[in-house]
Amino acid sequence: MGYEKVCILGLDCAEPSLVFDRYRAELPFLARLMAKGCYGPLESTVPPITVPAWMCMMTGQDPGTLGIYGFRNRRDRSYEALEFASSHMVQAPALWDILGEYGKESLIVGVPLTYPPKPLKGVLVSDFLAPSTQEEYTYPPEFRHEIAQVVGDYLLDARGFREKDRDTLLTEIYEMTKRRFALAKHLLTTRPWNLFVMVEMGPDRMHHAFWRYMDAHHPFYEPGHRFANAIRDYYRYLDSQIEAFVQLLDGDTLLLVVSDHGAKPMVGGFCFNEWLIREGYLVLKTVPEAPTKFSPKMVDWSRTRAWGDGGYYGRLFLNVRGREPQGTVPPEEVEALKQELIQRIEALTDDKGQLMGNRVFRPEEVYTSCQGVPPDLIVYFGDLHWRSVGSVGHNSLWTHTNDTGPDDANHAPFGIFLMADVKALRDAEAPVKTFDTTDALKGLSLYDIAPTVLNAFDLPIPANMRGKVIQRDWAGASPSGREQISSLSTPMQAERAYTEQEEEELARRLEELGYI
Repeated sequence: MGYEKVCILGLDCAEPSLVFDRYRAELPFLARLMAKGCYGPLESTVPPITVPAWMCMMTGQDPGTLGIYGFRNRRDRSYEALEFASSHMVQAPALWDILGEYGKESLIVGVPLTYPPKPLKGVLVSDFLAPSTQEEYTYPPEFRHEIAQVVGDYLLDARGFREKDRDTLLTEIYEMTKRRFALAKHLLTTRPWNLFVMVEMGPDRMHHAFWRYMDAHHPFYEPGHRFANAIRDYYRYLDSQIEAFVQLLDGDTLLLVVSDHGAKPMVGGFCFNEWLIREGYLVLKTVPEAPTKFSPKMVDWSRTRAWGDGGYYGRLFLNVRGREPQGTVPPEEVEALKQELIQRIEALTDDKGQLMGNRVFRPEEVYTSCQGVPPDLIVYFGDLHWRSVGSVGHNSLWTHTNDTGPDDANHAPFGIFLMADVKALRDAEAPVKTFDTTDALKGLSLYDIAPTVLNAFDLPIPANMRGKVIQRDWAGASPSGREQISSLSTPMQAERAYTEQEEEELARRLEELGYI
């Protein structure tokens, strides 16, 4: 395409049905972007979760190839060795790494899985997984002092997400967004750049905290609640912030507004390990009488065949003989056990006796490769209307109170994609399409973003990148312009990203946010 600059504004969890339909008339800038450019639902990763979805988008690689299956991953085949995902685990080159090889500058703000920050040609402000702004969370390291001068207390995330009352949380989310855009504008006007990428976490936090108040289909919907328009008003605020930001862009800029996944109402939680216990797959030494956080120390591994993990989706691991330390499942019986579990999980009913509509994925079938330690099965309970509850001792398979605190929404498998020339956005003579839902592009994938950006710069696309180039008049174009480029990836770093104390605090925060 021959652009000098590409700008990607990421809105974590921005939901297509809200942007493209329900709130479209109240989002004048995004509506103009849709009318003068192109747009459509953007299929996420399996699973549709912030980590690793954003880094999959930025590398053009799937979770299996990255070896990152969620916020927390098994480090090896032992039962207790878990490691939080970090930039150290990302071996594939991100867009800014590739562009740097061609002498192009990048400005990166808040992209998940950029902590600890790695050197790049440009400036990087890492994401909400950084322990605090007192750590070296930027590259170059001294840039954090400039941030403090520009915005004061830079908010990596909304703090105390489950603890705060909703009014205080709402104020903090707005303040977080305000300061992130202020920093983005400062970078935009003080640094040279070719690629600008920013991810704002606000939409995700709004959905999880306020969805019940605006969705009549939510089980805890309260008609006429004073927070009924909280999400709508925040989207309107985002629209105005984006418009003010885009006014600072050069005309020769390709603008993308994207999200890593969408959102949907959460009906409740399915007690995954509780079910595995009842069905004899998981055996505990002693079954707790009250809800208790699951720990491998509870398990009688000599009698256990499978165990599960909680979060917005479920991960199931088999205890395979010769693979796990105390494996019980003979390797020749693994496939039969997987088939049995898939059939039984898909046949599960909810607390009303209705089929849940569960979906089960095999990592080897949805990823091009499986690095690290993948789960044996990935489960969407109720097609993501139900979260996976990993704790035990519930004395029930279903719960309508989240084991990590109040939560109104789960993730949906499609995010948003909008793309337009900045020059066309400003051109009063540029054709404007009248709204028609048939205008939305179909078949778009999160993996298409990296090839599309490289194509915009007229740069070759690595042959191992998933996805295709999205054209503004896209009609099912196949991957093109592929070249076998030597790997620019950095070797896996041996050092841990977090101290033991930082890992404990990160676990608390991620549990609070419902990710684990």
